[in-house]
Amino acid sequence: MTSPRPRTPRLETTPWPRALAYLLGAASLPVLGLMAVAAVRWLMSFGAVADLVAAYPGTSTLPEVTAPGIPAWVSWTHFLNAFFLVLIIRSGLRVRNEKVAGGLWSSRKVKKRRMSLALWGHIAVDVLWLVNGVVFVVLLFATGHWARIVPTSWDVFPHALSAFLQYASLDWPVHDGWTHYNALQQLSYFAIVFLAAPVAALTGFRLSAFWPRQNERLSRVFPEKLAKSLHWPTMLFFVAFVIVHVGLVLTTGLRRNLNTMYAGNDGDGWLGAVVFLGSLVILAAGWLAIRHDRWIAAVARRFGDVRLRK
Repeated sequence: MTSPRPRTPRLETTPWPRALAYLLGAASLPVLGLMAVAAVRWLMSFGAVADLVAAYPGTSTLPEVTAPGIPAWVSWTHFLNAFFLVLIIRSGLRVRNEKVAGGLWSSRKVKKRRMSLALWGHIAVDVLWLVNGVVFVVLLFATGHWARIVPTSWDVFPHALSAFLQYASLDWPVHDGWTHYNALQQLSYFAIVFLAAPVAALTGFRLSAFWPRQNERLSRVFPEKLAKSLHWPTMLFFVAFVIVHVGLVLTTGLRRNLNTMYAGNDGDGWLGAVVFLGSLVILAAGWLAIRHDRWIAAVARRFGDVRLRK
């Protein structure tokens, strides 16, 4: 009888090489950024590019009936959109990474319809976000404010390219959110409201327990695999948009931008900044609350049966 071969001791891997790689990657970002700025400035030194920026400074043509200013309903729906979007992102990360559900929700009407509390919270916030979006779109067209984010002229594209070059060169275009958005902002807001939001809603519905799975024809037309391949990248698009959007708000005239959106005026006082800081407290509270199943369960019990893990 042969004796068993001795096991080779497993060498424990240290996290330092990975941490060092992350550190070097983060340190290289400013260098890459400066190189990109230099490349764009070099590109803008060519006559054709300089002529494009001169002919299309960045602001697309707006209808004459477009009124200046930011109505109160825009400010409120903007805040609610940010609040619900934060909860959607946080709950979506929970759903994606959760290995064992901390609690389960089941419908009282359809007994087979059940899901984790994290997923229920994600869907519930999705519904609130969609309701807020519908209110926004209805008021957008009812008040004529739609022309601020819906392009009405083909010159929006060369203006947007010009604005992008100006941003990338750090010689930023003139910003006046009280009267108009530049063409790049207009296209970005249009894409968020009328393209990304519907894609997120449709793919989320397809992946949820509320999808009519007994309808095989509908499921073949919109397969689950396609919904999965679109839903996560759409969320990443929202995250990227928020990072760029907030970054530009803070660096292109902080007090005036915050007054425009949060205080309803075009001044440079501190009221908008104070309201903005208060909104951050509410966003942080929502971020923390959506992490805990007991908070979700307190609401979920009104719509079904809840069972928490001990």
